Amino acid sequence: MRVLITSGGTTEPIDNVRGISNFATGSLGKKTTECFLRAGHEVVLLAGANAHVPENHVNLTIIRILGTQNLYEQMEKWVPNVDVVIHSMAVSDYRPVYMAGLESLPDQMSKMDLVHFRPEGAKKISSKSDYQVMLLEKTPKIITFVKKWNPQVLLFGFKLLVGVSEEELLTVAREKLVSNQADFILANDLENIHGQVHKALMVSKNADEKVLRLKNKSEIADMILKKSEGMN
Repeated sequence: MRVLITSGGTTEPIDNVRGISNFATGSLGKKTTECFLRAGHEVVLLAGANAHVPENHVNLTIIRILGTQNLYEQMEKWVPNVDVVIHSMAVSDYRPVYMAGLESLPDQMSKMDLVHFRPEGAKKISSKSDYQVMLLEKTPKIITFVKKWNPQVLLFGFKLLVGVSEEELLTVAREKLVSNQADFILANDLENIHGQVHKALMVSKNADEKVLRLKNKSEIADMILKKSEGMN
């Protein structure tokens, strides 16, 4: 099989030296990649700029990803040519579009000097202003394009929530199965991810399949491999 894995987090440029990112390390993506490589499969790994990645391997292609647009372009290129997509990357929900420098907070509306920019043309924003106000726009949900690019691909999606009940976690996971046209959703709560512990619920689009409760990254990676091999 040829497998596409996304891992780590995106970084949305503010200017040519700064960006908005998240705390995703890519450790689960790294573990999953290693699991597939050991089983003899070919892996294309789209990894965030600071994500952990495996050592070089004959069957491994690593492509570093910056922002959401970069991820979109690479997935559009690779998804039609793979059998499985494991979309575990923490993708930014918003990206900067405007920056306002303010001399002070009172009467700020009269002192706003709006500078419109796009990442590809942004220069370094001055640090002279005492305050900066940023306007963000929503990024596209790239996972929703996967089945359009390749209707036959086996798609694993992930959903992370914080401090919710298992019932809510399962409800959201089942909603994402539909909205993302995913075959499986792995739902997890940030409060259940620490050290070697990484609890996750694997929910299938097949209503007859029971929910799988996984305890750590190794179990998650092994189960993704098992499901992938069983359906290809």
